[in-house]
Amino acid sequence: MAQVQTVRLVDDLTGDQAEETILFGIDGTQYEIDLSSGNASALRDALAPFVMAARSTSTRPGSGHRARRASRASDPGTTSTAIRQRSQAVRAWARQNGYAVSERGRISAEIVAAYDAANKPTAAQRGTAVQFSG
Repeated sequence: MAQVQTVRLVDDLTGDQAEETILFGIDGTQYEIDLSSGNASALRDALAPFVMAARSTSTRPGSGHRARRASRASDPGTTSTAIRQRSQAVRAWARQNGYAVSERGRISAEIVAAYDAANKPTAAQRGTAVQFSG
């Protein structure tokens, strides 16, 4: 015995016939919505300025992006300005100490560890030193 199943997409906004399912994500949550071609165009048009200004990221499950962002936000010493300043300091120190480091991109864990070891505050400085994590 054979069965034939028919799937009919219904526009989640209007209840009319939908032509496509759109996948999107925001704030770490992935969504999908069935839309008619008109509503799909409207959604894409509304998001276009944000998409053009955004960076593409990994969509691998468990990539931990959300957790990293949340932990940085809760640590007052890791604002984007503080992170940028620390990166600049690490790069300058690395060049002065014979390490090859690029102008942009991720700084190797080896260089960061060497910088941290070389710049560890003395016991007298610990009371007033600003500590960065990252």
